[in-house]
Amino acid sequence: MNSINNTLCKKPHLDDFSTHQSLFTRTPNLREGSALALRQRLHEYFVTTFDRYESLFETLACEEAYYEKSIPLRHPLIFYFGHTATFFVNKLLLARMIEKRINPRFESIFAVGVDEMSWDDLNDAHYRWPTPLEVKAYRDQVRTLVVNLIETAPLQLPVDWNNPWWAIIMGIEHERIHLETSSVLIRQHKLAYVKSHPQWKPSYETSCAPQNELLNVAQGEVVLGKEKSNPYYGWDNEYGTHKAQVKEFQASKFLVSNQEFLTFVEAEGYRSKQFWEEEGQAWLSFTKAQHPTFWHLRKGKWFLRLMTEEVSMPWDWPAEVNYHEAKAFCNWKKSLTGLSVRLPTEDEWYRLYDVSNLKNSSTQKINANLHLDHHASSCSVNKFSHGDFYDVAGNVWQWTETPIYPFEGFDVHTIYDDFTTPTFDERHNLIKGGSWISCGNETLREARYAFRRHFFQHAGFRYVVSEELKPVPGSHYETDKLLSEYAEFHYGDEYFGVANFPKSLVECAIEMMGDRPKARALDIGCASGRATFELATHFDSVTGIDFSARFIGQGVLLANGETLRYTLTEEGELVQYKSRSLADLNLQAVKDKVEFFQGDACNLKPQLTGYDFILAANLIDRLYNPAKFLNSIHERLNIGGVLMLSSPYTWLTDHTPREDWIGGLKKDGESFTTFDGLKMLLGEHFKLLQQPIEVPFVIRETKRKFQHTLSEVTFWERIK
Repeated sequence: MNSINNTLCKKPHLDDFSTHQSLFTRTPNLREGSALALRQRLHEYFVTTFDRYESLFETLACEEAYYEKSIPLRHPLIFYFGHTATFFVNKLLLARMIEKRINPRFESIFAVGVDEMSWDDLNDAHYRWPTPLEVKAYRDQVRTLVVNLIETAPLQLPVDWNNPWWAIIMGIEHERIHLETSSVLIRQHKLAYVKSHPQWKPSYETSCAPQNELLNVAQGEVVLGKEKSNPYYGWDNEYGTHKAQVKEFQASKFLVSNQEFLTFVEAEGYRSKQFWEEEGQAWLSFTKAQHPTFWHLRKGKWFLRLMTEEVSMPWDWPAEVNYHEAKAFCNWKKSLTGLSVRLPTEDEWYRLYDVSNLKNSSTQKINANLHLDHHASSCSVNKFSHGDFYDVAGNVWQWTETPIYPFEGFDVHTIYDDFTTPTFDERHNLIKGGSWISCGNETLREARYAFRRHFFQHAGFRYVVSEELKPVPGSHYETDKLLSEYAEFHYGDEYFGVANFPKSLVECAIEMMGDRPKARALDIGCASGRATFELATHFDSVTGIDFSARFIGQGVLLANGETLRYTLTEEGELVQYKSRSLADLNLQAVKDKVEFFQGDACNLKPQLTGYDFILAANLIDRLYNPAKFLNSIHERLNIGGVLMLSSPYTWLTDHTPREDWIGGLKKDGESFTTFDGLKMLLGEHFKLLQQPIEVPFVIRETKRKFQHTLSEVTFWERIK
């Protein structure tokens, strides 16, 4: 293993752009200075981030540490070593800053797996993981690619949400997020699998824990949300507008220390169900937890697990827990004191932040355990004062009562439409303030990150006393216009006598299949999933794949037995509320025969093969490289299996560069249709079963506006 680690430590030569700052670089101002100055800042930001991320994996002590999972709900660490590099390639392709992949296999297996969403594929049997050396070589290729883009790609200022260079900054900030999440997985790994590292030295300072107390926070207005012209990179959930009047409340002077939390443990708080919310009780019953996960009791003495070692319990450090534990502590304290003790809301945390006058700095260490400026661990809760309070930001993230929700004016970014939207489920609570390893965008006031309530980060809490707990805007009804239209298109009413399109396609497919085998089907580009369910009434199992997690979420919701709720525009601001379940459509019997995954039709994972039938509905004219999809789709289909394509052939450069259209243009002076292109591309491996047919569909936009379209349908049998 030593030879592997030595190789992983080597860095490519840095060119003259490098400035070698002593501080870990801050997220850059994108509207400051010339184009050359911005290239220099981005070069430094990228290289220092890429290097620091790789150094994190140098804390792994053996090759087995890359492959054994730290926790069952996440991939092994080899995935995360490759994932952040793959993210660059995938997003740069979507932004059209590059035209081809570096390693299609890696960019498939390392693509998805951030949260334990229902569409994450965590089955190790589906993966043939590469070696750490192979991944390091791949990362070197990505490094060279990104550095070359920063140095030579055309750059037009300003770099903002709509600029293709946004993809580069998105990749860097994404890697900084994973710097933190990967460090948590390393912290949850076996001690035998990790080792100390000079760049990741923890604090060893500890003393008696301070006595916590409640301090007043004056009432005031909180103004959140930023505009697209903001000079700093932001994730989609930060944009829009939100204002709130926050009443006076009290907040704990310090974060809850290990010493203070020990009183809850010793009071048998983990055995007292009355302090735990319903969801927390389920977590407690499942895990059998008796104390915080990073605490270990040996021979009557408490120890704390840090990232790469275990130390005697520093009682003055913050207690690191998940939301359920923090909430149970507050309920216990409420029962002791009679006060309205709870976690702060997001608005209350911002009020606390605003009165603390905490300031970031790009030139000197911040007065907070943040940015990796001080330690590779937590530290005492009374070390960094921010006004009358301590650790308003930094040290550990702070759980809030607030499930993440979209601000008014929320919009998704076209190349990362599922960064936040899957978390608008009222099951992901906001964490605020950042931890010792938080850096980049995570440290900005505007940052909004949320995790499932049973997840562990480097996160703790402070408590507040307040009688008021305002509800946040609900997320039960899908209000995104496009998703609502697709929900209605797939599961809603029929209009003008035109039958449901996904259902009609499946009826045509089953007629064409005849007596052919019907074991496994693939619905590629499944969108909201209606055809996936309809196919499952005829096939033993059906896989639905779509690039958009937002669409997949609708199918997953229904497959879980829940009700899909959405709003339809009537006129102006007037809406109609609708809901659908599988029972409404007589499809409840098939929900266990379907599975949904997120995936790229042009770069599918290798295990997606062996199908008897493949449906690609209204897909090919939305792909960035339809020829690549068509040239390889036979590999997914059994000999004698049937490929069904449908499309209105609406070629748009927004989706497909004109040079990659497979038809709908002049070729050698003659009209060349998409059907001509299909015959040319599929002819080697398929035979056409019948001449094309047309199937109509109607999409409702408003009460009085509809799209009526004809989709051409073709069937192809794989012959070799």
